[in-house]
Amino acid sequence: MTQTQHIVFALVEDFTHIAFACAVDPLRIANLISGRPLYRWTYASLDGQNACSSDGTQIAVHHGFDDLPQCDRLFVLSGIGMQAQDHTALLTALRRKDRLTRTRIGALCSGSWVLAKGGFLNGRDAAIHWEYHDSFMEKFPEVNLLRNVFVADAKHPTASGGTATADLMLHLIAEDHGQDLSVAVADQMVYNAVREATAAQKVSLQSRSGMRNPHLAAAITRMRDHLDSPISPTIIAQDLGISTRQLERLFGKYLNASPKKYYMEMRLERARHLLVQTEMSILDVALACGFESPGHFARVYRTAYGVTPMMQRGRLS
Repeated sequence: MTQTQHIVFALVEDFTHIAFACAVDPLRIANLISGRPLYRWTYASLDGQNACSSDGTQIAVHHGFDDLPQCDRLFVLSGIGMQAQDHTALLTALRRKDRLTRTRIGALCSGSWVLAKGGFLNGRDAAIHWEYHDSFMEKFPEVNLLRNVFVADAKHPTASGGTATADLMLHLIAEDHGQDLSVAVADQMVYNAVREATAAQKVSLQSRSGMRNPHLAAAITRMRDHLDSPISPTIIAQDLGISTRQLERLFGKYLNASPKKYYMEMRLERARHLLVQTEMSILDVALACGFESPGHFARVYRTAYGVTPMMQRGRLS
């Protein structure tokens, strides 16, 4: 793809600034590294003049929601309090653009709520910041909400916010212009722990769930402290003074996973970080994450991420 792509960011009042920066700067760096105008971007707001982020930063915009330009992609970016806002003008404009053009409409941070309200995500996978998960699932049961950091849906991509926005943009840069440019952009950002779409919002979920249930928090802590020598959920439950069945119910209720599955995802996530961020041998990575043999490690890793540990490391070379 050689033609300059125009991306519009529809900024809802009180949008999240970190997600905004993580969306725009990878595009700027891609242009800088390639030496070509691969991307250009403009901003839109309700009044067509300014938009204010939740930290008080004022952004001068180029368009109003009622005058969105022709573009290749459009991302809705919002932040706190967006449920109480009137999105009629924005949704009207988005529906018109979706009906009359080929613009791919996505959402960043809590912007997925706005798209879901407009019916864009019905029957589709989507991601949103973990803080909105429970209320989102109640409000929009027709959307398949995932706990992923982002969902790279071809028509309506969504990112959960914060640095997950950078993960999505790097993914799109790789789709448009190849993995080498995406890696170079990540290097320029000093971002060497780029996550794939399948990565879950685990840290925030652990924190949130831990505040709600001390047994779950203690179980997750036990797992995190024994990634190199896994202990069975039965033993964890016994140590906590609860039944295995009760432990399974807690994981199912708060994390939508069994203790065994969640534990495996923690170990695989650590393995991926070690492969990406260190020079440890694959054998040492396997042992550090509780796998007794490289063969077993490779099979489980490929099932989870679609690539072997060797292929994962080869992507960085």
